[in-house]
Amino acid sequence: MTYSKTWQGFYELLDTVYRTGRPFAARALPIRLGDEEADRAIDLLYQPLRDGEGAVTGIFVGGYDVTEQVRSQAALRDSEDRYRTLLDSLDVGFCILEMKFDEADRAIDYRIAEANPAFARQTGADVAGLWVSEFAPDLERHWFDTYGRVALTGEPIHFENQADVFGRWFDVRALRIGEPAQAKVAVFFSDISDRKRMEEALRVLNASLEAQVAERTAERDQIWQASTDLFCVATLDGRLASLNPAWTTLLGWGEGELLGRPFLDFVHPDDVAATTAAAAGLARGEPQPNFENRYRHRDGSYRWLSWNAVPRNGRIYATVRDVTAVRAQAAALAEVEEALRQSQKMEAVGQLTGGVAHDFNNLLTIIRSSVDFLRRPELPEARKRRYLDAVSDTVDRAAKLTGQLLAFARRQALSPAVFDVGEKVRGVADMVDTVTGARVRVVVAVPDHPCFVRADLSQFETALINMAVNARDAMDGEGTLTLTLTCGTAMPPIRGHAGSQNAFAAISLADTGPGVPPDLIGRIFEPFFTTKEVGRGTGLGLSQVFGFAKQSGGDVDVTSSPGRGATFTLYLPEAPAALEADDRSAAAASVSPIGAGESVLVVEDNIEVGRFCTQILQDLGYRTTWATNAEEALERLGPDGAGFDVVFSDVVMPGMGGLALAHELRRRMPTLPVVLASGYSHVLAQDDAHGFELLHKPYSAEQLGHILRRVTRPGRPRRTA
Repeated sequence: MTYSKTWQGFYELLDTVYRTGRPFAARALPIRLGDEEADRAIDLLYQPLRDGEGAVTGIFVGGYDVTEQVRSQAALRDSEDRYRTLLDSLDVGFCILEMKFDEADRAIDYRIAEANPAFARQTGADVAGLWVSEFAPDLERHWFDTYGRVALTGEPIHFENQADVFGRWFDVRALRIGEPAQAKVAVFFSDISDRKRMEEALRVLNASLEAQVAERTAERDQIWQASTDLFCVATLDGRLASLNPAWTTLLGWGEGELLGRPFLDFVHPDDVAATTAAAAGLARGEPQPNFENRYRHRDGSYRWLSWNAVPRNGRIYATVRDVTAVRAQAAALAEVEEALRQSQKMEAVGQLTGGVAHDFNNLLTIIRSSVDFLRRPELPEARKRRYLDAVSDTVDRAAKLTGQLLAFARRQALSPAVFDVGEKVRGVADMVDTVTGARVRVVVAVPDHPCFVRADLSQFETALINMAVNARDAMDGEGTLTLTLTCGTAMPPIRGHAGSQNAFAAISLADTGPGVPPDLIGRIFEPFFTTKEVGRGTGLGLSQVFGFAKQSGGDVDVTSSPGRGATFTLYLPEAPAALEADDRSAAAASVSPIGAGESVLVVEDNIEVGRFCTQILQDLGYRTTWATNAEEALERLGPDGAGFDVVFSDVVMPGMGGLALAHELRRRMPTLPVVLASGYSHVLAQDDAHGFELLHKPYSAEQLGHILRRVTRPGRPRRTA
């Protein structure tokens, strides 16, 4: 025989045993026998031989070939390692039960002999090694009969059950391991509390001792064959090395058609990139839980598979579930949800249309009746003034109604400015005190330091008043209303919309009323939705708050507890302090609406509005020229303005709109003032007035005169023909 280099100390050991007289044993030495190409594992025993006087006269060397035993143990360790890896990687609970029977073969108890980590996670208890009577003494009798029958008959079982011990639903599969005399039962269970879906995992059972190798192999084959889920072992370069029969059942491919093939050969082309990235992660040692892709069936169709894969010892171990049905259900649910959204949208449109028609018909009735009476020549002067006031007031109410509608739809043209929100809240509190009445106590809590936002001040004040009126009505006119300002706060998620960690000013109005019923809290911002009796509200107040908040980059939230009142919180993004105060409103109030013969180019495509506007301007002392579209206006202005002092243009017109005309005039004649008028424009709703003067329709003659007088006031450069 020859010896490997590792054991060339053979003769030194002989000398040591001879000198010391002590025996020596060596375990599994690699020794080359004859012309064999590989070493064999040999156990060697060095035993000193002594004469009658005890002196060492020789050494007995015995050699025992243990190669097969060593190989079996190595295979067992590898098998056990694979088994433990699979056991730990799967998200399916698994345990082995050892049954205890009485003399009548009636199961009276069982012990959790072995369990994987998922067992502890799903049950919430670490009971491995315990008898069930120790941790669940009141367990129902049918559990002992169920698992006992599996152990005695060898017939596997599958059922769904709501476990009283753990309070969840499980999909359970149980089968016997080995012979009846062993009384062992393997149990697989999946937590199906959410969707009650089956999930049976694959476990590879291997023995820990050489004598149990064959038994472990049989156990593994039983589970391997019984599993409805797919299990595979693959190389790190993505080639399939081992598969269970479920692959053929699900995908139609025979084992021989898959083994050795790269699994990318079967992946849907659209999923190749993502699958390659996942495979690269596994090669780097990163587990890939719940990764989904489409795998080709033998008939050419594709199935959606969900992979739980872990790298271990140079291999990839994966359990795979078919989620095609789940994907289909999700798609069907999405279709149903979309249909529901469309239905809700149409319902909202119908509700909105009905509300608008009802309110506007009421307003038009007042105007129509007043005009009819004003046509009577014998009408007394006092009654004439009363009808004129009714028409004017009704127009204001109609304008407010359209403004609220546009605010809810986030389509009103805002005039944003930077202001200290705390200062404005204090100012609005006085108005709120007047609106709510003497029996409502108003409390204001505002920090001393300034807090700036950029928003439309008029809409902001209107929003606070609307919330205050809503609170007053909820308290039936008596209680406490608390206005609180918090600066630098994050905006939380509201009604399913993501929040923001940026700095927001949060203005809260809390009342002491009965609160908002839980079944109505999701509808209070809908237009025309109101719980008030007929005649006490249009249902547009809170919808204006909602639209203003969203269009200003914020949101509005409501919290309420029955009997404890409600709190409405308006979130507006904070802004840097304004460099200088905006004094345009003060300037506008200081000028007269009467003109001094200034030349105005009116651009209006509507014939009735154009005639009426030019008549108003002439009555106010202006000289007017009327163009029916932007193109005609540019032609009349020519290259130098043709002597016009100001251009007054509608925004929404066919062809070139008023805003585009204003930009073109700013480019050509930057000193020529431009005033825009609009009842609604989606462009203005998105980006305010772009720096131009804006007059909202319906406007009064006085409002028109004020703004024209301001932009043409003395001190501005005059244009000449």
